[in-house]
Amino acid sequence: MNRSFWRGRRVFLTGHTGFKGGWLGLWLADAGAEVHGYALAPPTEPNFFTVADVPSRLASSTIADIRDAETLTRAMQAARPEIVLHLAAQPLVRASYDAPVETYATNVMGTVNLLEAVRHTPGVKAVVNVTSDKCYENREWAWPPYRENEALGGADPYSSSKACSELVTAAWRASFLAAAGIHLASARAGNVLGGGDWAADRLIPDFLRALDAGRTLAVRSPGAVRPWQHVLEPLDGYLRLAEKLHEEGQAFAEAWNFGPDEDDARPVRWIVAHLCGQVSNATWQCDTAPRPHEAGTLRLDSSKARSRLGWHPRWNLETALAKTLEWHRAWRRGEDMTAFSLAQIHGFEAAERAG
Repeated sequence: MNRSFWRGRRVFLTGHTGFKGGWLGLWLADAGAEVHGYALAPPTEPNFFTVADVPSRLASSTIADIRDAETLTRAMQAARPEIVLHLAAQPLVRASYDAPVETYATNVMGTVNLLEAVRHTPGVKAVVNVTSDKCYENREWAWPPYRENEALGGADPYSSSKACSELVTAAWRASFLAAAGIHLASARAGNVLGGGDWAADRLIPDFLRALDAGRTLAVRSPGAVRPWQHVLEPLDGYLRLAEKLHEEGQAFAEAWNFGPDEDDARPVRWIVAHLCGQVSNATWQCDTAPRPHEAGTLRLDSSKARSRLGWHPRWNLETALAKTLEWHRAWRRGEDMTAFSLAQIHGFEAAERAG
């Protein structure tokens, strides 16, 4: 991200109380942006938003539902943003089986509400809608990775809802926003990890909970391959994309992948074996209980973002896992997690300068 670009910019950030949104809000505020957040209350206890004291860094924080179109529009109009970053979502595959209607209402109609609020808020120039790598029609192939022009789909409610969000994005861009000079893009990232994620049914939080409790980790799909990356990697991509939309317009108003290097698309068993090798007394076993379908293999082709945005991964998977463990250990020691999180952000930025 270009810190000088963000200094003084008015930003409307949905999902700011979540894991990714909390890190993004902290980063933007540290860069000097005026950040206005809109989201439900933090989804877990503890959570990154509170632990890293993100609220103290924001210009405003509205705790409300993305499905509440009237409240959303009022909050956006009050913020008067130049840039809108939409991260609010129901983000979990397994939860989507338990609450499919809520998942579609949040991820599809939430996108509609967001884009309608944009239409009725003067001054917005750039919008990034964050969807998912799971928005593709997954053919379970090992190669090649998915490119932005692949077919959309989804065998589970979460993945399908994110494909629908992509279709909504394309329709609003073509029907309303492009003609109004508002530049709208979508962003599809891989499986993120990092300090401060306490979500249920995610591998790294599940590992850390088992470690802290002295339990053996039960792993659902040890052979599943995912494009793993530190949370700061896609966030950097979203910010670079927003900069390009703001400065150069419609040429960047399309879909973008932000995934790791090919070598960092690893099976789940590699992740847990590596983590068990880094800490003492950590063990895992395969969970053989019946479970809903989840994709076996996901990979992303991010060559477009590399060539046109100048974006590329900075921390390999081993580094990303090490940074995650460092953050968790610092939190367990009772350190100042705002300062610790900002130090990791600054280290990530330094890796770009060094690279």
